Amino acid sequence: MQSKIKCSECHRWVIKIGSSLLTNDGQGLAIDAIDSWVEQMAALRAAGHEVLLVSSGAVAEGMTRLGWTRRPHALHDLQAAAAVGQMGLIQAYESRFKTYGLHTAQVLLTHDDLANRQRYLNARSTLRTLLALGVIPVVNENDTVTTEEIRFGDNDTLAALVANLVEADLLIFLTDQQGMFDSDPRSNPAAGLISEAQADDLTLETMAAATGGALGRGGMLTKVRAARRAARSGALTMIVPGRDDNVLQRIAADDTLGTRLYPTREPLAARKQWLAGQLQVRGRLQLDEGASRVLHTSGRSLLPVGVVAVEGHFDRGDLVACIDPDGREIARGLVNYNTTDAARIAGQASNRIEELLGYIDEPELIHRDNLVLTQS
Repeated sequence: MQSKIKCSECHRWVIKIGSSLLTNDGQGLAIDAIDSWVEQMAALRAAGHEVLLVSSGAVAEGMTRLGWTRRPHALHDLQAAAAVGQMGLIQAYESRFKTYGLHTAQVLLTHDDLANRQRYLNARSTLRTLLALGVIPVVNENDTVTTEEIRFGDNDTLAALVANLVEADLLIFLTDQQGMFDSDPRSNPAAGLISEAQADDLTLETMAAATGGALGRGGMLTKVRAARRAARSGALTMIVPGRDDNVLQRIAADDTLGTRLYPTREPLAARKQWLAGQLQVRGRLQLDEGASRVLHTSGRSLLPVGVVAVEGHFDRGDLVACIDPDGREIARGLVNYNTTDAARIAGQASNRIEELLGYIDEPELIHRDNLVLTQS
């Protein structure tokens, strides 16, 4: 565990604020709280830290403006609320950062923006340029154009992918909890705060509360999973009480608060981070014991001979998951053959590919440069 990481030494911060904090649990934007966070972020900028804000609250603010008391279920209603609420949310940030002489930039993303390699690189360049110019990017999911298939699912996931995108040093979740507990403190008064842990510790998922609030889509489970994603690029994740006084300044001063989830491995190369961040898996390759061991221990390419079954519907270049004999996903990567052809060469030696298919593109089903381990 990289326990020597100090927040005071972290240069690039991604800060995510949840809906319940931003909207006073649904009663309009919490202007006083926004004023406080903006003041603290301005102080971070003045101290030399780069700050990127991932902000929820658009749908909740839109609901307030439209007079709705319950979060709608229909996608078109959610999109309408987000479009209305985004205006008020960005106006609130822009006007308040302006009092400190800071510019903001609205950045709306969908999963398609990060799944496409060229658009991913464009988004990365834009965000890095904004940070270099001293601008505060305010990032949100582009709810007005997303469909269920291309949603991030929650802004916790988006925050982690943005941390990967800009190779942030620190990811902060400002929440309405004191941090992460070993059980749900709302139902168990004896629940204990987890002050620090390894981000890839799978037992954290069993401890995390899987349900979110009425306004947001995330919960503690999404934050735990987001921390594991952020760790791929070397980011430390903190889950802290957003309503505490001067919470960001206390983090910058290395005060002890909340929960720290540390990265445990060396950061992945940029292309591998992009691969690991993909959310839409088009198929599954069931591996035998030998292939599973080779991928796990040496990170070599996946050959057809190690595949025992092919599932899903995918084309060449699509993302597929590699499943070990115990049913666990151990890797994912960009496949060199479509579903039909992959099934025909599964379990066969690479020198038989041309004989079986009448052509050969690559001797591997997935080349190691297009493969990333998802389980250590």
